[in-house]
Amino acid sequence: MEFTRINPMTGETASSAPAMKASDIPAIAAKAGAAFPVWAAMGPNARRAILMKAAAALESKKDAFVAAMMGEIGATAGWAMFNLGLAASMIREAAALTTQITGEVIPSDKPGCLAMALKEPVGVILGIAPWNAPIILGVRAIAVPLACGNAVILKASETCPRTHALIIEAFAEAGFPDGVVNVVTNAPADAGDVVGALIDAPQVKRINFTGSTAVGKIIAKRAAEHLKPVLLELGGKAPLIVLEDADIDEAVKSAAFGAFMNQGQICMSTERIIVVDAVADEFAAKFGAKAKSMAVGDPAVGTTPLGAVVDAKTVAHCQSLIADALAKGAEQLTGGDTSSNVLMPAHVIDKVTTDMKLFSDESFGPVVGIIRARDADHAIELANDTEYGLSAAIFTRDIAKGLKLARKIESGMCHINGSTVHDEAQMPFGGMKGSGYGRFGGKAGIDSFTELRWITIETEPGHYPI
Repeated sequence: MEFTRINPMTGETASSAPAMKASDIPAIAAKAGAAFPVWAAMGPNARRAILMKAAAALESKKDAFVAAMMGEIGATAGWAMFNLGLAASMIREAAALTTQITGEVIPSDKPGCLAMALKEPVGVILGIAPWNAPIILGVRAIAVPLACGNAVILKASETCPRTHALIIEAFAEAGFPDGVVNVVTNAPADAGDVVGALIDAPQVKRINFTGSTAVGKIIAKRAAEHLKPVLLELGGKAPLIVLEDADIDEAVKSAAFGAFMNQGQICMSTERIIVVDAVADEFAAKFGAKAKSMAVGDPAVGTTPLGAVVDAKTVAHCQSLIADALAKGAEQLTGGDTSSNVLMPAHVIDKVTTDMKLFSDESFGPVVGIIRARDADHAIELANDTEYGLSAAIFTRDIAKGLKLARKIESGMCHINGSTVHDEAQMPFGGMKGSGYGRFGGKAGIDSFTELRWITIETEPGHYPI
């Protein structure tokens, strides 16, 4: 049995993939569990060499990745190539980590006792990746777990099964032992049962999930029944604060990139631009003009900065947020008709207030609200007035003030004079509040995918009270 993914632009079949069922999962998990000891026993440089081959194999599939992402999610070629570049960097960073999975010797009060803390692989890691940045997030779900000596199962997104399958093909070409790297594809209707079976599989010891907060809560509850740790990177409503001493032109460029890159379909996307009153009119005028200059068009043609959103539901959701805001007094600076297709122009809604859905609800599309703040303290209050806490940004020429304010924002990441959309393979990536917990990336990723164990060696005769 197979299921198909439809191209959102053309309505034609973009890809097909095996429609696995919950009944298929025990065999896959058993295969991964059997392969784990072999991979875990390999030396760090042997694991590093295979991961480096995987990075090269991934890059060799450039044309296939671009075609798959265009067809399955309506991505532009530029977004596909950005995905590929960062994903390859993530694999190489994971390869570099294999010799950094270190422990420590801890002084013991017991004479002759050598006490050590060791980080060891845990077993099979389940990675559940979304569609919006499919190469980056698919690779992130498995690369560091593999570097740490774990076997992995990638639960591919039903929206981009071909893109995620290409990742697994690249890893297979690199020469991982059979069963170490696995993929599960399923029809949308079976997603809940399949994910439940994966979480329940005794071989699966930890789970990482990137996606919506609502689904993340379901996964965390299911995993909690087995006391299995979960790393969650969930939704966001990223604020970008513009203070009165900001470089307005730089803030405009950053906000436009953050709000409209990949049509706003990034967990870190700039969803709320919070501008102090003193410069709000100037910023709104310049930002509106910038947004108007960003054309939208067929990603297959590739002549515009904005391509298609993933489906008509996204358009309808964004339109409902805009309608609610306008009905409550907001002003639309840019936008256009999107009733006929998935090519949605960049929408800028000014004078958004806290009672509007656009202030609180994640749009995950090319629409951003401008919120007016009285001063810096009010801007921080508005920034924190959200269930989410993933990424944030502050624009100010006073770096000391920027750092002070950054530490007051409730987010896992904050960038001073930079975009809310910023990811590097070696950085600790993750959020707080409704945006999840745990960290991907660099040495923080090692902690997420290893077990810390205390082991002692007695070097002198023991003295016991009984």
